[in-house]
Amino acid sequence: MSTLRIGRQITGSLDQASQREWLVTDGLGGFAMGTVSGLQTRRYHGLLITAAQPPGGRRMGLSSLDPVLVIGDRRVRLATHEWADETMAPAGHVLLDGFSLDDGVPRWRWSVGPIVIEAELAMMHGRGAVGVRYQLVATGVRNSVRLEVEALCTERDVHGERTAWDAPRVEATADGFVFEGAYRVRGPGFEPAGEWYQGLRHREEAARGLAATEDVWFVGRFGAELSVGDTLEIEGWAGGHDDPPPAASSIIDAARARAAAVVRTAGASDATDSLLARAADQFVVRGIAGPTVVAGYPWFGDWSRDTMTSYEGLFLETARHDEGRALLLAAGASVSDGMLANTADVGGTEYNTVDGALWFLHAVGRHIERTGDTDLGVALLPTIRSIVEHHIAGTRFGIRVDADGLVTQGADGWALTWMDARVDGRPITPRVGKPVEVNALWLRGLRVAAVIAASAGDDASSFEALTATAGLSFERRFARTDGGGLLDLVDGPGGDDASVRPNQLLAVSLPGSDRGPLLDAVLRATEPLVTALGLRSLDPTDSRYRRQHRGSVLERDEAYHQGTVWPWLVGPLTDARLAAGWGDSPVVGGLDALVGHLGDWGLGSISETTDGDAPHNATGCPFQAWSVAEVLRARRAVGRPGLAGRK
Repeated sequence: MSTLRIGRQITGSLDQASQREWLVTDGLGGFAMGTVSGLQTRRYHGLLITAAQPPGGRRMGLSSLDPVLVIGDRRVRLATHEWADETMAPAGHVLLDGFSLDDGVPRWRWSVGPIVIEAELAMMHGRGAVGVRYQLVATGVRNSVRLEVEALCTERDVHGERTAWDAPRVEATADGFVFEGAYRVRGPGFEPAGEWYQGLRHREEAARGLAATEDVWFVGRFGAELSVGDTLEIEGWAGGHDDPPPAASSIIDAARARAAAVVRTAGASDATDSLLARAADQFVVRGIAGPTVVAGYPWFGDWSRDTMTSYEGLFLETARHDEGRALLLAAGASVSDGMLANTADVGGTEYNTVDGALWFLHAVGRHIERTGDTDLGVALLPTIRSIVEHHIAGTRFGIRVDADGLVTQGADGWALTWMDARVDGRPITPRVGKPVEVNALWLRGLRVAAVIAASAGDDASSFEALTATAGLSFERRFARTDGGGLLDLVDGPGGDDASVRPNQLLAVSLPGSDRGPLLDAVLRATEPLVTALGLRSLDPTDSRYRRQHRGSVLERDEAYHQGTVWPWLVGPLTDARLAAGWGDSPVVGGLDALVGHLGDWGLGSISETTDGDAPHNATGCPFQAWSVAEVLRARRAVGRPGLAGRK
């Protein structure tokens, strides 16, 4: 068993325990999520969030199960809630002795005098179902102890909130209830209630400048008399109300067994590798069209750029070759005018990404290079030709290959690179023109296309000619005359852009890169961006640099790519350092600084972003796919010198 433990000094501190979040997933895009303390700091915290159109269309259902110990005339409440006036009631965290993540299963342990009770929780893989098990571990009295568990419910879009109005529709069952026809909850000794709890406060939403309160319905309570070793088990599930899942104990045991199998299949080498392999598993889900990737929990669905950037870490490093192959084939079939859809998270399909299809070419290349599956290349060759041809002819958003063989792009009101933040339709970092990482990916994609065409016995000469032209133009146009690395963008509306950003690392880290003297220059130029948790998105000496990624939606979006640290960038940084011969350097080993982060915020995982300035407090999604994927891949690359720089 691999365990991440948190002790009394943290669990007893509301601020510290509420900043550490846990996550369990159902393999479909649904999840349960909360904090160590039990305090729901986000509107996304709950025990049953299911994906109506996997992995999207998420609905919040069972909000919380609040345990109450009944000892004689005393009622000791173990839950923790904050209300609109910022009062805490109850404050059960003060009784919380410890929290652990055991093979991905969260466990709480409370002590009330000599009475010790534990709770564990897991979701059923492949179904929107959750199981919660309470166990009486110790007691100083001869008689049994009564445990009651109060069910607080809602039914809403996961991104919104619900306020009290008419009483919700609750259908009684022999062992619990069905809430508004959306999900069913069962357990022992159910006693119905029926009351709105108004003004439940989510402090993280308040900090983000969003609506911070909601109302939940107290449906009723489950209860049982427990002796030492006895359990009280509750299950909740959506869909198939007359087809119940296994008991909570079975769901929890199956989750542990599956976590162990994931680690074995991934060939994890140590405890950290095991944590990262399990974290990677949370992002790989079965969508409507087959395997796909959730970009980040709690608010992202599947995004093509994130999926393809994460591909090697999530699928190849974890030996999920068949699932990965299916994903790549499905992605290839979805290509439109040479582009992959960016996301459907916004309610409709959008193609506003210049690099999604180019990351796809890279992912296909890595799959073939690492598995030897040349048949995949043959199957995807028509799609690959279509991508290249549409870029040459020109496609959406002004994306086209210029006379110099390089890709240019841009359209008013859009930000098409990974630096895609917009405020009221205004791009913060539009980068119109020829971005350095886009053209590094373009060169990589052309090389992949040439190799695949040749292996298929097809004509590769057009790809080779394009590679030669673009390669010469890339070195001539992007190399700075002062030797300070590479320009971030050329041929923009205002000319060339010499901003020091991490994007240039892709030019010296992608497989087949013509590194030469540029390698050391890029590493020197990007050194001011490097932190213990990733790379800043802008040089801190730049006047536009934002020290923190905090505040309102506007403030956070304006800082998103203007100094905020991104952990995923340690991947290309590590590749570049290995290519430069830094394999034995403690700087490369500095990846281990991220090990401590696994217990800092999103437990057992890596955050989307952190503040630009020390101490680099985590921000964005607590659980982010490309952060986990690239750290997992980079740590393994350090231990495999033969893969230095992913040649």
